Amino acid sequence: MLNDVVSFDFSTIFAYPFGRRPIFVHDGYQHHASPQALDAYLGGTYLLDPFYTACVHGHAPGLWRMAELAPDDFFASDFFNSAEVHPCVSMEPGALVEEIGFIVPLRGGSSAVYSLMRMKGHEPFRDEDLAALRATEPVVRQTLRSHFRSLEEFPLPRQTLMEAAFERFCESSLTHQQRRIVQLILRGHSSTSIAEILELSEGTVKIHRKNIYRRLNISSQTELFNLFIQDMNRQPAMLPRAAAARF
Repeated sequence: MLNDVVSFDFSTIFAYPFGRRPIFVHDGYQHHASPQALDAYLGGTYLLDPFYTACVHGHAPGLWRMAELAPDDFFASDFFNSAEVHPCVSMEPGALVEEIGFIVPLRGGSSAVYSLMRMKGHEPFRDEDLAALRATEPVVRQTLRSHFRSLEEFPLPRQTLMEAAFERFCESSLTHQQRRIVQLILRGHSSTSIAEILELSEGTVKIHRKNIYRRLNISSQTELFNLFIQDMNRQPAMLPRAAAARF
C-alpha cells in the first residue's frame, strides 16, 4: 500500500499489548532478517527499541523518524549494532540507512508501530517523503485498528511485563539508582543525557558507571550488554506470533 506513495526496502508491524510481549504481525523483511535476531528481539531486546519506549511512555502518535525518538548515543549502542539481536542489522552490519514508523494507539493502552526502512544504497527519507506518508496516516491508523480488533480473541495469556524483569536486572548486585543508570545506558543514553534525566552531575554519573562495572566484574559497556542478553535469555519462553498480515 505505502510503496505506491514512497519507496522503501522493508517494513514491519509490531504490536505492544499492555502486559504482554510484542506481537509480530507483519513481516516485511522478505526473509532477509535472521530468525535468531527476531527471536531475540521478541524475547526481550525490544525493551531497548526507541519505538517501544515511545509507546510505553505515551509519546504522541503519528509518523516519526527513529532518530527523533532515540537517545543521544543510541546509534552507537550495542543493541543497534548487534547482528544477534537487531533484525535489520542481522542482514548486514551498517546496512540500515534509516527507519521511520507510524505510532498508532490501540485499545486498552496498547500501541502498534508500522516501520518502514531504507537500506544501504538508498538515501534517507526526505521531508517530502514524510509529508506524503503523513497524508496516509488516517488510512494507516484505521487499517491497523481494524486489524487489531480481529486479534482480540488471539489466545495470548497474560504475562508479567518483561519491563519488570528489566527493572530487576542486577537487582542483587546494584542499588536502585545504579540499576536505573544501567537501564539508561542499555537504551543508548550518554553520561550527559543520564545526568540530565536523573538530575545528577555528569561526574556523579561517571562515578556510578565505574562502580557498576566494578560490582558486576566487567570492564566495558559491551560486557554489560552481554549480561543483559544472558538475563533476558533466562526469562520465560517467547510467546507465539500472531497470524501474519498483509499491508
